[in-house]
Amino acid sequence: MSFYSKFFAAAGLLQSVFASPTINYVPAHKSAPLHARQASNTSNADSLNNLVTIITDADPSAGLNLSSLVTDVLAGTANDSDAANQIFSAILTAIEDTVAAQVTSTPTDIPAATSALSSIFEATPTILYEQVFDLIKDGLVTNNLANEVNTLVTASFSGMNSETNVNPAPNCTIYPQKNCTDAPYTLTEEQLRQLVPGSGNTGYSTFAGNYIPLLQGSTIADPVWLNIPGQLLMDAQINAEYVAYAINYISCITNRNVSVISWSQGGLNTQWALKYWPSTRQVTSNFIAQSPDFHGTVLARILCPVFPMLPCPPAIIQQEYFSNFVATIRDDGGDSAYVPTTTIFSSTDEIVEPQSSVTGASAYLLDARNVGVTNNQVQDVCGGRGPAGTFYTHEGVLYNPLGYALTIDALTNGGPGQTSRIDLTTVCAQIISPGLDLIDVLTTEETVVIALLSIALYPAKQINEPAIMAYALDGANLCIHDLKLYFNNLDLCINQFEHCIGDLELYIDNLNVYNQCHVDSFRNDFNSVN
Repeated sequence: MSFYSKFFAAAGLLQSVFASPTINYVPAHKSAPLHARQASNTSNADSLNNLVTIITDADPSAGLNLSSLVTDVLAGTANDSDAANQIFSAILTAIEDTVAAQVTSTPTDIPAATSALSSIFEATPTILYEQVFDLIKDGLVTNNLANEVNTLVTASFSGMNSETNVNPAPNCTIYPQKNCTDAPYTLTEEQLRQLVPGSGNTGYSTFAGNYIPLLQGSTIADPVWLNIPGQLLMDAQINAEYVAYAINYISCITNRNVSVISWSQGGLNTQWALKYWPSTRQVTSNFIAQSPDFHGTVLARILCPVFPMLPCPPAIIQQEYFSNFVATIRDDGGDSAYVPTTTIFSSTDEIVEPQSSVTGASAYLLDARNVGVTNNQVQDVCGGRGPAGTFYTHEGVLYNPLGYALTIDALTNGGPGQTSRIDLTTVCAQIISPGLDLIDVLTTEETVVIALLSIALYPAKQINEPAIMAYALDGANLCIHDLKLYFNNLDLCINQFEHCIGDLELYIDNLNVYNQCHVDSFRNDFNSVN
């Protein structure tokens, strides 16, 4: 089997963003022009009141309790984690009730499903939870959603979604560093090795309705996915450690290069890993980023109501368009690819914006290193050619036929994926990737439900963006420090060797004295005999 260890780097939806543009803004941030749907001007009051209405419709008692809390939040008398948890708890209860009460039958075919999706998501959302409730009520989820919700609520991740897997030790040195230019890990190797790995999702739940069934059993690649603890909602810099380690780990145990397929925040995590763990570049043949937000997103508060009045998961804060995390990754050439890279995105993305203008899209990467980059907006390539160039959600890009064709092209011919090598007439005439069906589409679409539930349940919400790691503030000192350590050890070795030589010379001197003593004694004895 042709084997690129296909590595599904953290998938995760939302990893979209949430820090106020005024929080610790870094002037060096390389900005792309804003286009298309902009951040909503809806006020905090309107957003919260809309949320109360949505929840009241789903669960009147939960909505009644939430109404008084919202009044306190808007008055500034409730702005802590407890208030946030109460709001998210009300959201969770309402979603559970909506799932249990779902009466609308599932669409009977894919065109009907995509038409319903377009109706739900075509307008710029002011709060994504409204669209999620519509998604459930309109039957655009699978019958397994209730089980998925229970898994999240009880944190009983197991099987393909397990976060605590047993993986063999690598047969080469990749920890604590593969080479001196790599950033230091903050996690232990045992933690990093919990592989078979998302954002608000596990790697498996993200790719179960698209690239896992498309690639498993194929002659193109063997899929491996990451289930990163916390569903990719903790500090994105920590999430990137899992990605960096996994790239080197999988390459080591297979003795082959890997290719990385990411979705949403997974793109940022992978780019961060490639930037600060340069050893990963040597073993990465392709990076294929689906719906990435390399510049964050301006649609922040649709996922975390009223931030920064109330706290949010750290990885979401870090994906705000003007966050320190995004500024840091784009600085010093981070807005260009490090390995052959293919980006695939949609102008109708409901979470990552801007995405409408190709060159101004958050997904757009430069190619200053001449490694090879193609940036592919599905509407730009297939617009007017067929359904593949019509409406696709943030998650829908994962089943878009052009995205799949570009992925296969990159894997089989070497990256980046090239539209010139694809039969666009055939590909653009398709509505989903060949080999997928309606259940796969619904499985993929419900990742947005899982993501928002994960946000609601995430315990360590905060107001401020996590601090940038020291290695990213002054990464050049890493190698210098390690080189100094190496030379210090070398000096120690030389000193020890010189000490050993001195001991040897002393030993030889003592041996000579000893031998001379024996010679003199023998002569004396010989003379006495004679």
